[in-house]
Amino acid sequence: MKAPKFSKEFFISRRRELLERLPENSVAFVISADDLPRNGDQTFVFRQNSDLYYLTGVEQEQTILVLCPSHPQEKFREVLFIRRSSPELETWIGHKLTKEEAREISGIQTIYWFDEFETYLAEFMYYSQDVFISVNENMKYQRFYNDAEYRFIERLRFLYPLHTYKRLGLFLVPMRLRKTAEELEVIKYAIELTGKAFLRVLRFIRPGVYEYQVEAEIIHEFVSNGVRSVAYQSIIASGENANVLHYIYNNKVCEDGDMLLMDFGSEYLNYAADLTRTVPVNGKFSSRQAEVYDAVYMVQRYMIEEFIRPGLTINQINEEADRQIADRLVDLGLIKESEKHVRDRVKAYYPHGLSHFMGLDVHDVGTKDTPLDEGMIITVEPGIYIKEEGLGVRLENDVLITDHGTKDLMNKIPLERQVIEDLMSK
Repeated sequence: MKAPKFSKEFFISRRRELLERLPENSVAFVISADDLPRNGDQTFVFRQNSDLYYLTGVEQEQTILVLCPSHPQEKFREVLFIRRSSPELETWIGHKLTKEEAREISGIQTIYWFDEFETYLAEFMYYSQDVFISVNENMKYQRFYNDAEYRFIERLRFLYPLHTYKRLGLFLVPMRLRKTAEELEVIKYAIELTGKAFLRVLRFIRPGVYEYQVEAEIIHEFVSNGVRSVAYQSIIASGENANVLHYIYNNKVCEDGDMLLMDFGSEYLNYAADLTRTVPVNGKFSSRQAEVYDAVYMVQRYMIEEFIRPGLTINQINEEADRQIADRLVDLGLIKESEKHVRDRVKAYYPHGLSHFMGLDVHDVGTKDTPLDEGMIITVEPGIYIKEEGLGVRLENDVLITDHGTKDLMNKIPLERQVIEDLMSK
């Protein structure tokens, strides 16, 4: 698959749809992510605010998008502020976008320098009453520091206390949930690279290698294909480590007889892939490992091929997944038939949910009560974790919701137990 690229028309269409949703006498601000300090004079690798990328395609710091649909001058209805470059700056940190380059990427015609923003702010506010600001809409996000968005809000409230401040996410979340054809191609490419990395590690895994060496093989495949970003910290968990759902130490030896759970995904053009596979370190499933693996496999295939459909919510999907897992736990001798409806007993072996939305963020916008609709992408990731046996199995595929059911976007990535063994034996 050839690496896809977003056209400026994609970003133009995203802004046009958002402008149509904004009410009269309103202004919307979307600002770039912080360039976060790491230690000393070092910063973390910059990653753009998902909403700002979604609307502009611009990936550099010190950027602000302003949408002001009621402004009497058409040129001020969408304005982009970008960082002013200089020869000295480019000597130290490299090229920054010119106004012409920013226009070509975003399709926005009115572009000013970031340090000119205060000059125009009063005009945007004068023609507006409702102020919509993009903030992190992830329900699990906990804010422990005053990030760029909230510092911006505090300043606006101080300067313009009589305006009404609202969440831009009210309009952006429904837009981001439904993927366009261009977004789908980008996600498919991220998935393709993730599948290639999985095939690579199947040839590499053997007793005695370290978890971090497996992780290195995955990253090697991504970087070799021009992708330097992972969608999230890779989980490479052998043996009992697989019972830690977000295990990221990746520093143990993979022992003969253990299973290795790998949860990883590439990030391409800021869109995520999210894959989990669990394989035997020595290339051959034991009878017990095969039983547990097949149980998880059966649940995943049933949920994708027979149960998940438009109109259901993730909460409803989770309820059915719990019932399916409970039946498998009885078959595996882990719980009694009478305990199938005892939540604590089932969750002792399956503590997480089955699905989450995926897109620009690996745990993307949307709630568990959002009815599934055509164009949405979710993960399907059942698991069974048996601490007393030092064994954990999770299998995860990314699935597109269609008008009649689902399309498994990872159906070409090996999943069947016999196929895994055959590939590892080679």
